[in-house]
Amino acid sequence: MSEKIQTVSKLSRRQTVEVKAGQVGIGGNNPVRIQTMVTTPTSNIAATVEACMKVADVGAELVRITAPTIKDAEALGLIRQELRAKGYSIPLIADIHFNPDVAEIAAKNVEKIRINPGNFTDKQAILQPEDVADFEQRWNDDLVKLRTRFVALLNVCKEYTTALRIGSNHGSLSGRIMSKYGNTPAGMVESAMEFLRICKDENFNNVVVSMKASNTKIMVQAYRLLVAAMDAEDMHYPLHLGVTEAGDGEDGRIKSAVGIGSLLADGLGDTIRVSLTEAPENEIPVAKEIVRYLASGNSGISECIRFDYSNQKSGRTSLLGNEVVVISDLSKLNPVTASDIESLGSKPDCPQKNPVPEYIYTGSSRFDADNDNPKIIHDSNNNFIFCNCSKFDTSFLAWLRENQNKALVVSFDNAVSITERRSFFLDLQRNGIVNPVIIALSYSELDFEKLQIMAACDFGALLIDGFGDGIMLSAEPCISPKLVADLCFRILQAARVRYTRTEYIACPGCGRTLFDLQDTLKKVKAATSQFNNLKIGIMGCIVNGPGEMVDADYGYVGSGPGKITLYKGKEVVKKNIPQQNAIEELIELIKKG
Repeated sequence: MSEKIQTVSKLSRRQTVEVKAGQVGIGGNNPVRIQTMVTTPTSNIAATVEACMKVADVGAELVRITAPTIKDAEALGLIRQELRAKGYSIPLIADIHFNPDVAEIAAKNVEKIRINPGNFTDKQAILQPEDVADFEQRWNDDLVKLRTRFVALLNVCKEYTTALRIGSNHGSLSGRIMSKYGNTPAGMVESAMEFLRICKDENFNNVVVSMKASNTKIMVQAYRLLVAAMDAEDMHYPLHLGVTEAGDGEDGRIKSAVGIGSLLADGLGDTIRVSLTEAPENEIPVAKEIVRYLASGNSGISECIRFDYSNQKSGRTSLLGNEVVVISDLSKLNPVTASDIESLGSKPDCPQKNPVPEYIYTGSSRFDADNDNPKIIHDSNNNFIFCNCSKFDTSFLAWLRENQNKALVVSFDNAVSITERRSFFLDLQRNGIVNPVIIALSYSELDFEKLQIMAACDFGALLIDGFGDGIMLSAEPCISPKLVADLCFRILQAARVRYTRTEYIACPGCGRTLFDLQDTLKKVKAATSQFNNLKIGIMGCIVNGPGEMVDADYGYVGSGPGKITLYKGKEVVKKNIPQQNAIEELIELIKKG
């Protein structure tokens, strides 16, 4: 889809109805709420209570707990009872898969439940509409069964004043939805809309909705399509935002900031979760920083919401090449030495080949860098024009139309919001300016983790929409140019515009997890670091694993205690491998290609 579906000038957060999960309000006039999910087995009540207290102590406002069985759903009541006795009022969210009976029991024991419409009802084989004469009848019959089951749950939620989240996930759509829409953002939206229409019919408004994916572009597209669909049917439910299976470390934080930040910059989002393959309490500071930064004047819906995610190049690739480029800013170093430039060629703490910035800027001259050994070549042709976004007047625009071989390095003041930056690119398009544009942003007085989040939010919100042919990030001198250059390449990959390293799609874990995810992810990373430009999924169980690593080239999925199943794409290659052999077998599978 590439059509422009809405034009909005009001720079404000999208207004929604208020949903109450216990005493915590979501949407309406409430601040963006922060939540997480504990990883302890739900049946271990003491451990789960301890985990809930730990995340509440660092600022989580809601906490989710898995409830795969009736026994787990019943245990939730005891967990809540223990927490209240210890003085903790944090609302509990039950995570439900497959079994509607479990959902109804859990709804009596928690403040909120989350269901995945893709597996809340019976899984069906994918139908082929062109081959099935009674396709529409079978579709409608399934909707009748869905309504009957779902209304029974809504009645329990009404009786116990329990909130509900309808959570569509990319890769876990029902067979019926797949039959008509495929594994697409449009399918994710329709999967949720079926349930939301029932909520509206039943006058149940205590509902939140989410569209999660590991792929940030798919995630952003799905949420934007959802808002358009809800607006068309006069629905105003709050949104829960999250990039699912974001992974750990820098990449997990950067990917989350790109996806969540892009939507907060649209004015969308009422509650968020940063899904890291780390201890749950580690998610909270990251979420807080994303919300803090985007709440400081950046939020607002851009003039145009587009769904064409091919990079918005203008046929002007001869100057910069086909990739979105990175310029390394060494202008704050005085003097710039050969060793400063050579240091950009080695990636910290990883044997993968380091992606090297294509260009190096020293303040007075621009420098090219070849792929392996950066070398100084003075830019005598003045192909790069440095300018501020506020300096574009009529005469300059006319000059640019006559000099389309010049690359613009456009700096944006920190006071210029993401919305205004998006509008700048739209203005260039309207004025027929097709020159390549390098987005230049500068930050100071930051620690490195804050820099990661802020830069990922700022660059990501533009790159996701296809704006920009390159990026240049300037940071205070105490952050090394090598780290800054590496961050730039990670942001490009998180925004899905350029791949330079292996990507790990790893779930954060929960009470269903069948192995130590954090330790396993570290071991898989160490064993696969020699491979470039692959996507490897590391998933704790079969509930979400096979579906939500749909984007991965290879998958490592827990299939039972001490057992791993390996995937190549969507296909099972080896089942129930002993865990102690699984990483070695994964390496062999990747080498075979």
